[in-house]
Amino acid sequence: MFKKMMMQLAICAVIYIIFYLIKNSNYIFSDDVIKKTKEFLSYDINFGVIQEQISSFIDNNKEKWGITDGGTNVIQSNTTNEIQVNDVQNNIIANEITNTVGGIGGASNNEVAEGKTDEEKKSQVELDIEYIKENYNFKLPVKGTVTSRYGAREETEVVSANHQGIDIGANEGTPIYAAMEGTVTVLSEEGEYGKHIDITNGDVLTRYAHCSKLLVKEGQYVKQGDKIAEVGSTGNSTGPHLHFEIRRDNRTVNPDKILKF
Repeated sequence: MFKKMMMQLAICAVIYIIFYLIKNSNYIFSDDVIKKTKEFLSYDINFGVIQEQISSFIDNNKEKWGITDGGTNVIQSNTTNEIQVNDVQNNIIANEITNTVGGIGGASNNEVAEGKTDEEKKSQVELDIEYIKENYNFKLPVKGTVTSRYGAREETEVVSANHQGIDIGANEGTPIYAAMEGTVTVLSEEGEYGKHIDITNGDVLTRYAHCSKLLVKEGQYVKQGDKIAEVGSTGNSTGPHLHFEIRRDNRTVNPDKILKF
């Protein structure tokens, strides 16, 4: 501000000099211009008053600009005070928001302190596996060699990309046994599964696919270990094997997590 006022005074002085030159240059300008110039210069410009006003303005703004007799930086002090005040205000606002909403992210104070329960942290897959292992008993459905595990695999015209069960290779005609007890809810010879059986117990289902023979009837109740079919290569199959699935509420579960093959 001080520099700006000094610049304005300098400009005023330059203008004053210019008009003074104009006043004394009768041979260049017309009488009308000289007359107007003389009228302007006749105004009383009291530089003493202007100086007093400037001094008063500087005195009134010393603290704002950080100018003190002791050399203390008032600007820095004011800024620090403002920051401290803002910090206090922000803390008050933050506390009010926390108390109003009930914790970080809208959670209650207890939720923030305690976090989610172990049950909430588990995925649906983990919950399904835990539920099946706690409530059902399983045994191997067939003796053979695992040829394809559960999950992603290389897709071909016959092999699906997302394998929803486990493939156990065995000679055609090898007996297939019920891995768990339950009711035969599906008995079919159609579709990609070829000849296949679904056995349901509560909300858990086991599927036996690509069979060569089906030895049970739909609606029949079977016990764990009962012979239900024979290994084959029907439907979309690359060779004799059993495609075995475990499902809960129609969600597939990795059989490796339930049984040791």
